Amino acid sequence: MKITGLIPARYASTRFPGKALAPLLGKPMIQHTYERSSRSRCLTDLYVVTDDRRIEDVVRGFGGEPLMTSRDHPSGTDRLAEAVRTLDSDVIVNIQGDEPLITPEAIDTVAQALLDEPDVPMSTLAHRISRPEDLLNPHMGKVVFDRKGHALYFSRSPLPWPGERPDGEYLGEHRYYNTVGLYGYRRGFLLTFAALEPTPLERAERLEQLRALEHGYRILVKETDYAPLGVDVPEDLQKAERRLAAEEGKP
Repeated sequence: MKITGLIPARYASTRFPGKALAPLLGKPMIQHTYERSSRSRCLTDLYVVTDDRRIEDVVRGFGGEPLMTSRDHPSGTDRLAEAVRTLDSDVIVNIQGDEPLITPEAIDTVAQALLDEPDVPMSTLAHRISRPEDLLNPHMGKVVFDRKGHALYFSRSPLPWPGERPDGEYLGEHRYYNTVGLYGYRRGFLLTFAALEPTPLERAERLEQLRALEHGYRILVKETDYAPLGVDVPEDLQKAERRLAAEEGKP
């Protein structure tokens, strides 16, 4: 099967304009994401999907493959759907451009999930929460899933509710998981998904995955050791640089 990795990257980020090109250890952030993704064993090809010529030029400059799309898309999924219409692929892996610490193993896991279960149209990853502040952080999505790994619900609130116990005590009694911004789609389903009407729970939680669940589609969730570190604001760059330096053995 042909498995294509797509990295959506736009310049006009609301909280951090131009973050795809922000420097991290001497390279633009999008280059870190691309180079790490290119080490995946499952991906047949890899593209940066963008609407900005500055990002296109930088991607070409470091030897990557850009795909240009319209500026008028309301979400990254819509941008991917436009790109997918030009590609002959079986499975699409959506890799967030602001995840410069993404691991090839995480990409392989989300892709392999669709190869292992051919009846499931979409897959994602979950990382076990170990800190109370992460469980209570509304900026980190949470997920619960059934015994076969199919998602039951996504939320910005703790799932399940930890009750009135002291902070941290509940983490030993139940496995809590945050979502990882990495999604696998069968090509046909991605086009279907982008055409679906947004749903009430999706709007309430501001989590696009809920659109699939509300329309009756299953999402397979696989656990991963990869602890995501998305760069949402300029202050996140320092955390990303420290972790990158530690992983690469740089002072």
